[in-house]
Amino acid sequence: MKIPFNLPPHSQNEEKYISQAIANRKLSGEGSFNKKVVEWFKAHLGCEMAVVTPSCTSALEMAMVLADIGPGDEVILPSFTFTSTANVIALYGATPVFVDVDPKTMNINVDAMEKAITPKTKAVMPVHYAGVACEMDRIMALSEKHGFVVVADAAQAIFSSYKGKPTGAWGHMAAYSFHETKNIVCGEGGALVINDARFKARAEIVRDKGTNRQQFLNGQVDKYTWQDKGSSYLQSELAVAFLLAQLEEGEKITSHRLTHWNQYHQGFADLEKQGRLNRMQIPGDCQGNAHIYYFMCKTAEERTKLWSFLKENDIQATFHYVPLHSAPAGIKYGRVAGSMEITDDYSARLLRMPMYADLTKEEVSYVINKVHEFYK
Repeated sequence: MKIPFNLPPHSQNEEKYISQAIANRKLSGEGSFNKKVVEWFKAHLGCEMAVVTPSCTSALEMAMVLADIGPGDEVILPSFTFTSTANVIALYGATPVFVDVDPKTMNINVDAMEKAITPKTKAVMPVHYAGVACEMDRIMALSEKHGFVVVADAAQAIFSSYKGKPTGAWGHMAAYSFHETKNIVCGEGGALVINDARFKARAEIVRDKGTNRQQFLNGQVDKYTWQDKGSSYLQSELAVAFLLAQLEEGEKITSHRLTHWNQYHQGFADLEKQGRLNRMQIPGDCQGNAHIYYFMCKTAEERTKLWSFLKENDIQATFHYVPLHSAPAGIKYGRVAGSMEITDDYSARLLRMPMYADLTKEEVSYVINKVHEFYK
C-alpha cells in the first residue's frame, strides 16, 4: 500500500464550471465566477470585501500595501511559519519580529507577542497553524490598545472557526490559500478578506494596479488613472471557476478530513498514554478543519528514524517549517524578540501524517499500525 502525503480534492462541478467560464468568453479576474466566489465569502464570513488572488502570498502582499507597511516599521509574527508570511514584510522594507509559539497549538504565543510590541509595531500577523485558530480575541484587544493592524495568515484555516466565528472573520484582514496542498484548492490561488471597512475603498484601487478602474466601471468617473501603489492581484476566471466548485462542496470535503483526523487521534491515544509521543491538541474554543494531523516525537533523532521507517513502508509522512529566525534571510531581514525555546524544540520533533479527503479508513489504519510497529 502506497500512501502519498497529499492529493488535491476533486468535486463534481469543476469541469462544468470551467466549461461555462470558457463559453462566457470572459477569462480575466472580473468575470461571473469571481463575483460568485466573492459573494460566497461575504455570505460565509460577513466580510466587507474579498479579493480572489493568484496566491496567498499575493493576498498578504496586498494587505501590506493596505496597512502602509514600510521602512522603519515592525511586524510581529511567529517564526514557525512559511516564508511568505515574513517575505511580504521584508519586501516592503519593514522588519519581521519573530516570537515564540504556544506549545499547545504551535500558534503565536500571545504573551510573547505582547512583550515584543514597541512604538514601531505597525502590524501583527498571527498564523492559524494546522487550521487551528489563534487566540484572536486577545490579539484584537491588544490591537485596540496599541493601534496596530492585524493581518491574519489564514492560509490553512478555511472552514475552521474560533468561538463560533469563522477564523477568517477575525482580524482587520485575513489571507487564505487555495494551493493544491490545502483543504480547498484551485491549483494556485488565494484570497484577501477585508473585515475592516476603512480598507475597502483603497483595496479597490490597490487590486487594480493602483488605478481607479472600478470607479470608471461603476460610472463614477469618465476615465481611470494611476492613483496609488498597487499590483495585479486578481485571479483568472478558469481557476476561480474550479475554486467555486470546491467551495460549494467544502463542508463535505472538510467532513471527510475530520473523519481521518479523528481516526488518527484515537489510533495514537495509547502511544501517548505510554509516553511514546504527544498528539496535537485543539483548544475547546476552536473548531478545526483537519488541515494537518501531527504529533511530537520525543527527540529529533527519533523523528528522523520514524520518518525513514514510514518511507520504507511507502508512507509519505513529512516534517514542517524550518524556523524563520534561524534561516539566512530571517537573520538578515528580521530580529528575534524573546526566547525561541519552544519553536526550536518542537519544530525539530513535529511529524505530519498523510492527510487528504480521499484517504480511506483502511489507509489511515495502515499508517497507524506502522507507527505502532515502529514503537514496538
